[in-house]
Amino acid sequence: MILQALNQLFERLADDPAYDLPTPGHSVQRITFCVALNPDGSLHAIEDARATESETTKSGQVRTRQTARPILVPGDSKPPGQGINPCTLWDNSAYLLGYKKPDKDPEKAAKEKARAALTFEASRAHHLAIERAIDDPAYAAVCRFLEQWTPDRAQDWSAALDDFAATGFGVFRVLPERGFVHERKAFKDWWAAQSQAGDGEEKVTAPCLVTGIESPVARLHDPPIKGVNGAAAGGAKLASFEPHSFRSYSKDQSYNSPVSERATFQYCNALNALLSGPQSRRHRITVGDTTVAFWTERETVAESVFASFFGGQLESAESASVELAEDPLLAQRLAAFLNLLRRGGGAAVEQLGDDPHTRYYILGLSGNVTRLAVRFWQVGTLGELFERLSAHYEALRLKRSFDNEPEFPSAIRLLDQTARERKAISPLLSGQLLQAILAGTAYPMALYQSVLNRLRANDPVNYLKASILKAVLVRNFQQAIPMSLDPTRTEPAYLLGRLFAALEKTQEDALGKVNAGIRDRFYSSASATPGAVFPRILRTYQHHLAKLEGGRKVNRERLVQAIHDPLSGYPSHLTLEQQGLFAIGYYHQRQAFFAKTASEDEGGEALEAEAAATAES
Repeated sequence: MILQALNQLFERLADDPAYDLPTPGHSVQRITFCVALNPDGSLHAIEDARATESETTKSGQVRTRQTARPILVPGDSKPPGQGINPCTLWDNSAYLLGYKKPDKDPEKAAKEKARAALTFEASRAHHLAIERAIDDPAYAAVCRFLEQWTPDRAQDWSAALDDFAATGFGVFRVLPERGFVHERKAFKDWWAAQSQAGDGEEKVTAPCLVTGIESPVARLHDPPIKGVNGAAAGGAKLASFEPHSFRSYSKDQSYNSPVSERATFQYCNALNALLSGPQSRRHRITVGDTTVAFWTERETVAESVFASFFGGQLESAESASVELAEDPLLAQRLAAFLNLLRRGGGAAVEQLGDDPHTRYYILGLSGNVTRLAVRFWQVGTLGELFERLSAHYEALRLKRSFDNEPEFPSAIRLLDQTARERKAISPLLSGQLLQAILAGTAYPMALYQSVLNRLRANDPVNYLKASILKAVLVRNFQQAIPMSLDPTRTEPAYLLGRLFAALEKTQEDALGKVNAGIRDRFYSSASATPGAVFPRILRTYQHHLAKLEGGRKVNRERLVQAIHDPLSGYPSHLTLEQQGLFAIGYYHQRQAFFAKTASEDEGGEALEAEAAATAES
């Protein structure tokens, strides 16, 4: 199913020049440098060919970084292994210039330098051998360069080479042209003729598992898939059979599951277009260690905005202003997208200009060096997708503490609430959360428990943590929880959370900022074993209350009494479900204290009086 969908996607994208899909005999490679030559073959410069991209940090700051530029080149991906295997008109710095960034170990550096010289000699011989057949002046300039170049001369360019040519590949261009030598018509015609001639190897034919047509079977599924977190920089295989234990009926490697050469070429390049191609920002989402590819069966508005929205690129004001300013159409489409989520999506997808019955595909992958693992595979209609996204954000919806907090927090923003640092997030949790959101199923309890653990470790009960707890309580425990304070709610856990917030606020009003307040000292135990904690902090509350004056003291006492009256005692312990409800009660009450209304004068006194009066009635 996955390979079939990707094979169909290739046929859709092949006619779109924006995706720059390769034709058979070509591949898209990560180009970081360009060897610019004069027409006589002398070196003009070694140029930085990388692209500049903007990214948003966890703190919301926008920074730029240099990334390899995906460019279509002749030939398949760079063959793995230790053999010497030069490519034509593109390769790494060792093959093109005889240079490799020196290792810190002198002995190892000497071996690598010697090997770089050998690979350069092989590349020179390879290019000179086919010069006469190509018969192109630009290609001849490359040959003249290779004839006169020596690896020792690369030391003059070591600073640049160590900077942008240490990883990735290089290409050639001849001045004054801006295009690359491998893009010239003479070379392309020669290469096409070579590709049609084939390599003379006898092909194994079988019915293709993707198309059902009797076709030559691909021995290896190339090119490797790039752009997946955790995978090797050179790419990894989605389907591969290497050890002898995978041999079945004397069939080795990918002959075990026959996929035609054409279908293999198409599905691999379609997936690479989504994950590492020039339009990857429209299709690729990274959440924790999971890399997600999203596409629809035909071009849609939803496809153009989903990754920017769901991947969190538009959450911060800085990143949103940069991206939306660069693409006004994206801004318009995103506004319509968000309005649908607020209203509840579904059939209203038509207002985007999309058919709600259009099928979407979401593939979650994680890398293990040279192989890929499928975390999840989701297929449905756009109408179903919008309904599930709307349900997810409705479950999360709470009154925000600050206006700049995200109304639609991304999955990675939610996962950030489960650990002190992003690298400490559970590697399995990202895939589980995404699957729950997209399939509309129960949220992973590990998400809920991780947030509770962070609260016990004295993390603040902020908007995002409270939203996560609310969403799990709503979906997994069928609780009905409002966006803001509900003074009529009488569950002990909710009341205890509210009471704890009121006692904390009384201390703050009486003493101001202290080094270790009630929240720091008692929240963990109060939310788990209230019977052992509340009698103690209620005694300190009386001392704090005595320091308040006038109406503030009266209103606070009325509020605390109104919260406390429905309680028949303090439970010895609270279950996980009740601990979440405790945190929600605490958050609701804290927001009620600090919400500003036209009628209040300071510190939430009007809300305190209103809440107390409502509870008494």
